[in-house]
Amino acid sequence: MKTELKETNAKKILTEAKGYLDVGFTHSLNPYSGCGFSCLYCYVREMPIQRFKDIPWGEWVDIKTNAADNYINEIQKLRKKSKTVNIFMSSATDPYQPIERKAEITRGLLEAMIEYPPDFLQIQTRGPLIKRDLDLLIQLNKKCKLLISMTIETDREDIKRIFAPYAPGIKLRLKVMNELHDSGLETQASISPVLPFTPEFPKVLRGKVDHIWIDTLSIGDGSMGKRSEQLGMPKLFQENGLEKWYEKDLHIKVRKYFKKYFPNERIRVSKEEAFPR
Repeated sequence: MKTELKETNAKKILTEAKGYLDVGFTHSLNPYSGCGFSCLYCYVREMPIQRFKDIPWGEWVDIKTNAADNYINEIQKLRKKSKTVNIFMSSATDPYQPIERKAEITRGLLEAMIEYPPDFLQIQTRGPLIKRDLDLLIQLNKKCKLLISMTIETDREDIKRIFAPYAPGIKLRLKVMNELHDSGLETQASISPVLPFTPEFPKVLRGKVDHIWIDTLSIGDGSMGKRSEQLGMPKLFQENGLEKWYEKDLHIKVRKYFKKYFPNERIRVSKEEAFPR
């Protein structure tokens, strides 16, 4: 899939946390606009940033070339006001999507954060490229509270190919997450959204993660399932004989199942428990 790339100067890089993230996070940070992984269920497809675009989601990415400079300026101003800074990176794009390999916007931000650390940083990604920045992550982990949250929606590669054909393979994500965990970094498996998985899924994650974060298309798209419905997710599940995985209370069942393998305090669900306590 060809992606149209454009370099831009962002007015700001830290966005005040609202809605889904307003549970402990103070800011979201998106190094890019657009996302080359182009997951079919991505709720951003139904947000204004995409709905007013002529180019389909996944086929355009804006590179915020001044991201690191903006971050330094903005956090210095926040610190002068004695503000707490808890960052979610990223909420509407992936900080380790393919273009990051060359653009290194996320890496530049991590370098800036080492010099001017936030209080807390959650890196939300499905990109194994994060392993490239292990040296910086280890340094940053000494400066602030750091959580690496790897999106792993399922343990089935065949399911991933249906819903996220351009995203990295599940086995590779698991391998990288395990390496980050073994390096002493705090890790989380973000089962978001929950896609059909095998009974072995919890066992696959044990020993690789410190936390489990569960969310579904019905409660986690920011509109209680409306965006997911507009994206045609119920139909896609039905076409593939997966209707039972689109239940409204799926998160309750998944949590109950994972509690057989993980302590309850290590399992969080959706918005209300999104911020690590």
